[in-house]
Amino acid sequence: MTVLRVVSYNIHKGRSAMGTRETLTALRLGLYNLHPDLVFLQEVQGRNERHFNLDGQHESLAAVLEMQAAYGCNAVRPRTDHGNALLSRFPILQFENQDISDHRLEQRGLLHAVVDIKGTPVHCLVVHLGLFGGSRSRQVAALVERIKRLVPQDEPILIAGDFNDWNNRLAPLFVQQLGLYEVFAVAPHARDPRLFRRLRHSLAFRQKPLAQKVHELGVEGGARMTPPPRTFPSAFPWLRLDRIYQRGFAVRSAKVLHGSPWRQISDHAPLLAELELP
Repeated sequence: MTVLRVVSYNIHKGRSAMGTRETLTALRLGLYNLHPDLVFLQEVQGRNERHFNLDGQHESLAAVLEMQAAYGCNAVRPRTDHGNALLSRFPILQFENQDISDHRLEQRGLLHAVVDIKGTPVHCLVVHLGLFGGSRSRQVAALVERIKRLVPQDEPILIAGDFNDWNNRLAPLFVQQLGLYEVFAVAPHARDPRLFRRLRHSLAFRQKPLAQKVHELGVEGGARMTPPPRTFPSAFPWLRLDRIYQRGFAVRSAKVLHGSPWRQISDHAPLLAELELP
């Protein structure tokens, strides 16, 4: 059994929530203190010819963390580019970036890497989906098609990133078509007092669309309807944008990293999950 610490984080191109200051130094220290094994990053600048300290962000982070890096360039500007990145403490056997842009206003990509974790190939997919519902549906369809075509059913999968899916409408596609479960839906959690639990359930699901009320199977066979956590904006999280989906793991814990230093680093709060690979 191998225990993995997995982080997913939209780093906002290495700038603070308002974009007024560079935050890569604090980001390096924050990630270093988490001791991650896999880091799924979105809005990573691979090139910045205007500000040298913001250039090659995946490379500088990987160097500090002593990890391997894979980068998928999605949005290219005259003097900058940005996309998704995967950092891994284990060997990255191969990776490919698939263009899933749905229109000219948004450049989106799907970074698919295969990581060798003590002899087990683990498929890691970093995603940052579009702002429009129709685009997200088509991008998830491309993701599902890629997994069905390239990933054997008995090999573990991790999909993490910024899904921009604040209504949680995409969860049924992952559960029903791929057998993937969001980590917060299956992570162990302390039991609440009965009255508080009923009140929380009532407030969380009152007048929600059917797509949000998805039964997700727990690691011990129990099903519960748990919405993903609020991660945006990082100072006062309200929208549920970020996810970690998994297949082939047991989930030990999952949490959102609130407060300092995270709310000063980016406009998103990072996710941290501890997973067991048999």
